[in-house]
Parts: sequence; C-alpha cells; structure tokens
Amino acid sequence: MIKHNHARSISHRIASTRSPAKRMAVMVAAALALLGGTQLAQAAQGGAVYVLSNQAAGNSVEVYHRAADGTLTFAQSVPTGGLGTITPPPPAGAAGIDPLASQNSVIYKDGLLLAVNAGSNDISLFRAEGDRLELLDKVPSGGVKPTGLAVRGNLVYAVNAAGTPNVSGFRLDAAQGRLRALPNSTVALPGGTNAAPGEVAIGPDSESLIVTEKGTNTIDSFALDAAGYASHGKTLAVAAPGKVPFGFAISHRGYLLVAEAGSGSASSYDIGHAATLKPISQSVSLNGQTAPCWLITTPDGAYAYTGNAGTGTIGSFSVGANGTLSLINGVAAALSASALDLGITRDGEFLYVREAVGSNPTAPGDITGFHVEPDGSLTRVNTVAGVPPGAQGIAVQ
Repeated sequence: MIKHNHARSISHRIASTRSPAKRMAVMVAAALALLGGTQLAQAAQGGAVYVLSNQAAGNSVEVYHRAADGTLTFAQSVPTGGLGTITPPPPAGAAGIDPLASQNSVIYKDGLLLAVNAGSNDISLFRAEGDRLELLDKVPSGGVKPTGLAVRGNLVYAVNAAGTPNVSGFRLDAAQGRLRALPNSTVALPGGTNAAPGEVAIGPDSESLIVTEKGTNTIDSFALDAAGYASHGKTLAVAAPGKVPFGFAISHRGYLLVAEAGSGSASSYDIGHAATLKPISQSVSLNGQTAPCWLITTPDGAYAYTGNAGTGTIGSFSVGANGTLSLINGVAAALSASALDLGITRDGEFLYVREAVGSNPTAPGDITGFHVEPDGSLTRVNTVAGVPPGAQGIAVQ
C-alpha cells in the first residue's frame, strides 16, 4: 500500500507541474526514487545460496533462502536435467568430499545461474530469482567432465577435466535464455592429461582466459580475441611458485589472486596485455593452515579469503592498491569441518563456506554464513546442515 500511495503522489506532482523542464526533472527524480525503493526492497528480501548435489542418479541445484540478516534456510532442490559423478556412498578421502576438485562449478550472474553436469558432460542454464529457479537450456560442455565455468558479459567458458582436458567457449543469449557454443573454440590445456584444472576465469576486458593446472603446478594464460576465441599461439605456462595452484579470483582492480593448496599460501599477479602474468606477491604463507584450495575477494577488492580444507579454517588477506597480498589472519574463522567452496554476496556483506565433515564422504555437509566486518574480520551468522554428500560448488545471489 505504501508503494502504491507513493506512486500516486509522484503522479500528482508530475501532473501539477506546468514547466516542461521542471516536469522532466520531477519525472527523473521520481524514477530514481522508485528505483531506489525497488533496490531497497530487494535488499530487504535477501537472496539465495546455490550448491550442486552432483549425484550420478540425477544432478540438482540445492537452493537455500538467504534472509536479509544473512541467515540461511533450505528452500528446494531443482533438477539440472543432467548427471553428477557421485554414486552413494561416495569414495573415501578427497575424492568423496571434493569430487570435482574445482572452483566455480556453479556460478551466478545477473539473474542467471550456470551449473556443470560432470557426469553427463553438459551445462545447465537457469533463470534465478532468489529461491525460484527455471531451467532454460542444457548444452554439451565441449569435452569430458566439465568442472568449472567462467562468465564475463555474454562470454562463457567451460573447463573440461577428463579425456583431453580443454577449455570451450559459449555465448550467452540472456534474452532468449540460451547458451550457444562458439564453433571451433575448444583449446586443449598445455598440461595434457596431467593438467587437473582447478578453475577457469575470463580476465579484465575479456582479453585473457586464465586456467590453473593443479597437476603441473602451472597457470595457463590464453589471449582472447575480439570474438572471444582463445589463441592457440599465445598460450603461456607460468610456473607457480607455490605448489598446486587451485582456486583463484580476479579482483575488482584486475589482479589475479591464486590459492596454492600444496604449500599453504597464496600469490598475486598483474594481468597484462597479450595475456601476460607478472608476479607481485609470491607464496604468502597462511602460517600453518593447510590445503587452501578456494579463494574469493570482496567486491571492492580490498580483502581476499581462502578456504583451508586441511585445517578447517578460513584465512584472510588484505589486498593493496598495487595488488600486494598481506596476511591478516590465517584463522579468520575456525570451522567444525573441512572448508570447501566459498561465496560472497554482491555487496560484500556476507560470506558463505560449504563444509564437509573431515574425510568422511558419507556424512552430509554444512553451509556456514559470516558477516564481513569493515576491517575484514568475520562474524558467524548461522549454519545449515544437510548438504548432500559429494556435493560441489557454491554460488551466492
């Protein structure tokens, strides 16, 4: 009722304004006011957190409602139309708690959600409005066992980890709700069958494509042309100073920040023209925290967080204006289980971590939410249980 009364008040003001210039000013101000009210209303409603079940009998997106105060409650399970990789009970060890060994197997972008179906070699596209998901499209991934996705603008890339590991490109038609393959865009990873890719991402201004290779301790950087094609001739294999480069993020300022799972550290790079990578901070230690496999940054690029699977903690770094990494706290948060995928809200207010219970793949996992304080510290919000064993990924709306 308040919104309708406000609209009627605005209409009266416009009608009663005789000067065309003043009438236009009132209309612009009114539009901005209504837009601001809509944004405030959306913020007050919260959003959602999405996780892949990754079940071989039928993959699904597990949807959790996110309230305005950051608390989560389970909402629904929505089939992707494809298959995951886990047949209960999951295998022991890392193969069970992190079967795809990747970051960004599910990704949210501007009202759309993309998810990999690693068991059926395809990608599902959803329209996402909070708790509500609508399956729009499902297309082949361009390879075997897709494990990660990257989106920038309408350009999408998938990384396929099995067979001949590769990257394959797509164009996203948001208006039609379709994902269309870029013909002849598939490029094999330099590491070949030993690559074991950790993540794929599209660099600033869509000029580069970055892939971490866990199996070869390298970071691949492909140049992208104006049509979105990765160049075969300009692929660079940059030796990672830390062991097992895994998940990473490209900060708001355009720096590449990489978690190094094998050495308990993180590094930063400047992404230059022609897909060059220039080291900035090398292997900054997490002071004894182990297996930092996932890394995200706050939207303003000021802080970075790692999910430390080996010690069940979240580590925090400050990120300088020149891309330098400085450890704030190796244990910014202590968890009751292994820290796996991380996600953060668009406003940077809440961070979520998907957890698995030690090396027990048969136990359901958790999702724990934290409020991100102005100094980068984390305050626990709540934990929800019941994430399917063998689940993968996390995306936040």
